[in-house]
Amino acid sequence: MALTADQAAFVTGGVSITAGSRDRRRVPSVMKACGVRVDAGLARVTLLLPAPASQQLLADIAATGEITAVFSRPSTHHTLQVKGSDAGETPLQPGDAALAAAHRDAFADDLVPLGYPRAWALAIHEPVELVAVTFTAQAVYAQTPGPGAGARLEQPS
Repeated sequence: MALTADQAAFVTGGVSITAGSRDRRRVPSVMKACGVRVDAGLARVTLLLPAPASQQLLADIAATGEITAVFSRPSTHHTLQVKGSDAGETPLQPGDAALAAAHRDAFADDLVPLGYPRAWALAIHEPVELVAVTFTAQAVYAQTPGPGAGARLEQPS
């Protein structure tokens, strides 16, 4: 399965990113991501997470391989959820710190017109040590509030 080009552009466009998993007892763990990469084939998604605060999420991913990532644009509430079951920690790539900084700026750019001070918007993603988690997009769901929320989106073969 792969994302569509429009979905890939959306998830990499400075949106709010929340990553979640669970342990074997089904106790959830959640963390805000600092950025995202999508591979050229649009199938593999890499989340950049703050390493110091992501230890429980990383342990749960290592134990189960399961991940969900929710991508939401605050100004429109447009939201997609992407799920995978083969997630794992992967090496950072050259440019990941710059990618996280660009994501931080784009996210702030979306919040400022809503009345949030730029300094506050930037503080949400303070620069930190990063860790990367990569997974295959196995299912994509519309999660924008409204009548279509929760619908599984058809993906290209």
